[in-house]
Amino acid sequence: MSRKEVLTQVIEHLFEFDNQYQGDKDYNMADFLGYLNSSQDHPPPSARELAGGEEEWVRDNQDQNTEIARMLVFNYRYAVMYFKKALKESNINTLDEFSFLIVLMTYPFLTKTELINKLIMEKTSGVEVIKRLLKQELIYEFDNPNDKRSIMVAITPKGKTELSELLPKMGLVGSMVVGNLKPTEISSLSFLLHKLDYYHNEIFINYKSLSLEDLFKKSEIIKKSI
Repeated sequence: MSRKEVLTQVIEHLFEFDNQYQGDKDYNMADFLGYLNSSQDHPPPSARELAGGEEEWVRDNQDQNTEIARMLVFNYRYAVMYFKKALKESNINTLDEFSFLIVLMTYPFLTKTELINKLIMEKTSGVEVIKRLLKQELIYEFDNPNDKRSIMVAITPKGKTELSELLPKMGLVGSMVVGNLKPTEISSLSFLLHKLDYYHNEIFINYKSLSLEDLFKKSEIIKKSI
């Protein structure tokens, strides 16, 4: 294919993207590249069959959005399996503990609430993770000088050492998780997952107490504002 043909196709895709774009704000190059990568025709991958032959109406009523949600859960479970293997010989015992430490490694300190919210956890579960990390002396806590009602947490030198020793194995986990994806597919997936995270994070922080039906209504409003 000649340069002219490639350029012509890019321009055609740009016009298609412009016609389909529903955001209230101007799009940027990252938005277009995400669309461009996701719109390319790829041969369908081999897929394992999950559904049996009974009650076919159940299978027929599974839309693509439901299928994506289920595939995300499955792939999360694969990732957890790899993470557990990486943590086998570490004093960091769970993926949640690792996640808390990796965030604290990039901040001088955070309040407990800030840390828990960044990791998308319920408060009770997040507090339990923090207690375990304190007991292992991987983090320490101290009073917030600006707000006596909150407690700050920070990573200890021991925590930094444990994390540094674990990071090479986590690199192997990352390579396992992306599996057989090509570099362009990895870039597309990263773009799309970050886009979804930005969208869902606002819902989690501000509206998680709503019912599913009310969350859906709120999400439709958020879609129009992003």
